[in-house]
Amino acid sequence: MEMTAAASWLTDTFSSFDLGILSLMHTLAEKAGAVLTPLCRLITLLGEKGILFFLLALALMCFAKTRPLGVCVFGAVCCGALITNILLKDFVARPRPFETLSIYREWWQAVGAPAEDGFSFPSGHVTAAAAGMSAICFMQGKRWLWPAAGVVFLMCFARNYLMAHFPSDVASAALIGIFSGFVAWGITRWIFAFFCTRSRGDRLARFVLNWDLPLPSFLTYRGRH
Repeated sequence: MEMTAAASWLTDTFSSFDLGILSLMHTLAEKAGAVLTPLCRLITLLGEKGILFFLLALALMCFAKTRPLGVCVFGAVCCGALITNILLKDFVARPRPFETLSIYREWWQAVGAPAEDGFSFPSGHVTAAAAGMSAICFMQGKRWLWPAAGVVFLMCFARNYLMAHFPSDVASAALIGIFSGFVAWGITRWIFAFFCTRSRGDRLARFVLNWDLPLPSFLTYRGRH
């Protein structure tokens, strides 16, 4: 398959790195495929299009206390999607591993040949996971670092295990996601600082800072006193 100059450079530069890790993934599939294959398919499904992070962000934005976090997560995932899906995917146009070498195609078939469309670089699943989790880390502090790293690692593992991406694709996506989370964090801080300075005389500012979604009575009931 003919590749763009950017895709060829990636393939040549990271060929040993990619082959080594994908070979390890295939070894794991041979030894524990009965468990790992359905697990990785589930992880991929949960990370599809960053939908879970979008839903989380919308839920957080419904309450004043968590609204800045929701805005940051939403902005991070949107920023990552813009960089990955709009700017880089079609520009680099890197084929999926199973579309390049016969050995990768055999390994892809060994895990059930899961259907994939679009280009390989960078991974949209990993970008969304890294963007959403890094946004949480930037907003909530270091205590979220290890959970965030775990989520991103699982998504990277799943996408490589299923032969949907080269390891260089997921590593690049993780960096893009972290960058997106940082950008969203900076913009979120600016937005809420701006509204705080206008909170006394501006109805919109008061609404953004203070509005809460009314909770159903069964969630707020605390019994008789």
